Amino acid sequence: MTSDATTHDKTLKHDTHDLSDPFVTRLAELDKTPWYKKPNLRLLYLLMFPTCIGVEMTSGFDSSMMNGLQAVDSWDTFFHSPRSTLLGLMSAMYSLGAILVLPIVPVVTDRLGRRHAISFGSLLMIIGAALQTGSQNFGMFVVSRLVLGLGIPFAIVAASSLIGELSHPKERAIIGSLFNSCYFIGAIVAAGITLGTFNMNSNWGWRIPSLLQVMPSALQIIFVYLMPESPRWLISKGRGEEARAILVKYHAEGDETSEFVKAEFAQIKKTLELEKETEKVGWFQVVATVGMRRRILIGAFLGLATQWSGNGLTSYFLARILDTIGIHDNSVKNKFNLGITCWGFVNATFFALISSRFKRRIVYLTCTISLLMVFTAWTIASARYAITGTQASSRAVIAFIFLYSPCYNMAYNALTYTFLVELFPFEVRAKGISVFQWFSRAAGFFNQFVNPIGIANAGWKYYISYCVFLLFEVIFVYFLFPETHGRTLEELAFLYESDKVIEQKRRVEEEIYENENENLSVRMDEGSDKKV
Repeated sequence: MTSDATTHDKTLKHDTHDLSDPFVTRLAELDKTPWYKKPNLRLLYLLMFPTCIGVEMTSGFDSSMMNGLQAVDSWDTFFHSPRSTLLGLMSAMYSLGAILVLPIVPVVTDRLGRRHAISFGSLLMIIGAALQTGSQNFGMFVVSRLVLGLGIPFAIVAASSLIGELSHPKERAIIGSLFNSCYFIGAIVAAGITLGTFNMNSNWGWRIPSLLQVMPSALQIIFVYLMPESPRWLISKGRGEEARAILVKYHAEGDETSEFVKAEFAQIKKTLELEKETEKVGWFQVVATVGMRRRILIGAFLGLATQWSGNGLTSYFLARILDTIGIHDNSVKNKFNLGITCWGFVNATFFALISSRFKRRIVYLTCTISLLMVFTAWTIASARYAITGTQASSRAVIAFIFLYSPCYNMAYNALTYTFLVELFPFEVRAKGISVFQWFSRAAGFFNQFVNPIGIANAGWKYYISYCVFLLFEVIFVYFLFPETHGRTLEELAFLYESDKVIEQKRRVEEEIYENENENLSVRMDEGSDKKV
């Protein structure tokens, strides 16, 4: 055995305790040029806003619009003052549509590509918004919301995957964290629109907000094909040269000799090859190994936690909550809706820019513990108002609603999609995010259907169920969440499969070594030709 080979073996043995050799991460950290000074990368991130990052604007618009419409007299009159079960059904159909379609979302996303899936989902949402605008009765409005729900998971699963797979490793976590914060852009726009139309006497008071719900989806269809496709997806389809060209253009500003891109391409290529050899990606095979079962468990938990932490109350039923603390004026409700939404955008954007810089477990633990404390205090204040009816208790509830927002956004908003993209390897990433979406939409459907009934019948006592679940969240995060901070996606591909890490390292190092030898041979040949 040669000395080089001996050194190679020692290196592998020395690093086997680690997830994977962070060679590409170290190369990325050597690049000190900020993204905004790189024209190609700057253009890529600008295009991501209307096409990928902006996908969540649709969800934000929908929840805020449904909140606002409950305080629009023309909507309330047209649909005969829906409350309790009927109001829950109207809101819940959005989640039901997503639940029905999610089993086929990863099939479309993996076979047709990330961009086609975004376009398809956006088209469905435009159709749903058009039907909602033209609704003539309760049934048509409910069906329109089902169609909207059918479209949103295609766009979310594909867009969140594309962000993680296309971004430069240095900015990937921050760009991914901004994905969820765009929820509030759509929410602010919807809150402002319903505030402007709630006094209109005609049905356009609620039809205008419904019509304008097409805006985020229209932006995605207009701009999505100006975006490059995921290099990981291209490599998985045998289109390696196209993937290499994309990496060279956006991650090396056109430098074909970039050592970083050579290493990144080799790492992606060899990791995907190993994934295909070792992972069967049918739905039943997704839970075939211990590592994949743990990933699925965490994805399912996050789906439930992002909906059952109490946020569903303020997202869809803020007007009814304000009723329970003595605030009945529709103008005040709409202004409150706009205010809490703007505050959410500010703190969500702040956390999106900083949360990804910290270890994931620490941020999630801080989030869940603070949510438990704040929501418990919110419940106590609501109980005091129900018993005493004092203004102090009412103001305390309002204060805790505002305090709740940053506690939730620091992790569940800022880190969820970043963490999911890191948690699931490429071959099962779309399926993993779809599992998260399924549990999230199922929990959302339950919330949207049950919350108005619970608020109407139990009042503040209904909040106790959320306090109990928040305690469970703290325990789950502490014992089961892995740490994924500071690695590339390929370095995390075998997070629970330590036996595959050694083989991954060997193949990547061999690929880089072969490429270097080929380049050296080419340079030597060129030198020989010049001498001749």
